[in-house]
Amino acid sequence: METLPRFDGKVALVTGASRGIGRAIAKALALQGAHVVALARSKAGLEELDDELRPLGAQISLLQLDLAGGGQIDQLGPTLYARWQRLDIFVGNAGILGPLSPLGHVSESDWSQALAVNVTANWRLLRTLDPILRLSTAGRVLFLTSGAAQNCRAYWGPYSVSKAALEALAKTYAHEVQSTPVRVNLLNPGPMRTRMRRQAFPGEDENTLPLPDTIAPFALSLLTPETSANGERFDFRASLG
Repeated sequence: METLPRFDGKVALVTGASRGIGRAIAKALALQGAHVVALARSKAGLEELDDELRPLGAQISLLQLDLAGGGQIDQLGPTLYARWQRLDIFVGNAGILGPLSPLGHVSESDWSQALAVNVTANWRLLRTLDPILRLSTAGRVLFLTSGAAQNCRAYWGPYSVSKAALEALAKTYAHEVQSTPVRVNLLNPGPMRTRMRRQAFPGEDENTLPLPDTIAPFALSLLTPETSANGERFDFRASLG
């Protein structure tokens, strides 16, 4: 069994933490000693995570928030500062697929929602979290991206465009914090057994895909204080050899 790094005393924020990859990373961080602020839209999903982790002695705070809402995000940095005076880890995992449709058939509302959740929300998060990430002795930021950001294909416009913009956002921020203790990277999980994958490929045999829990050790390795990489994109499936 792989030995995971410890995160005792660290404060971590994970978005999209109620299911899938976000849940797996939030759970792993909490079990390795971090106090995890689990953010998601689903109250029921967050409560299930809490019910699973509390008996194990994990420290977790639940935050129900729709990232498409905008303004509420701006209060997150001051709220976390008031309680912990810093943020050590931020995992930007939340995202939506959007419509799989020809560009000419995508409605303005669907286009705007994909950009709002996948890009603008992460910009707002960076804006409010930047001051407290810099107060950490080793602030670590990890965004979940996709092969669709670079391998653009027909009908995937909103998702591909938004993920490409997310990568540009992350790399820009990485340059801006180069002289600080903060490090920022991207992680492409590849195909995994998630609800979004089922939505995109309904006819696929999901039993051939890895479970979200399998990516947690690799993600945690990118969040340690020893991680020196900055502005890089890591492919989980490639790491498996």
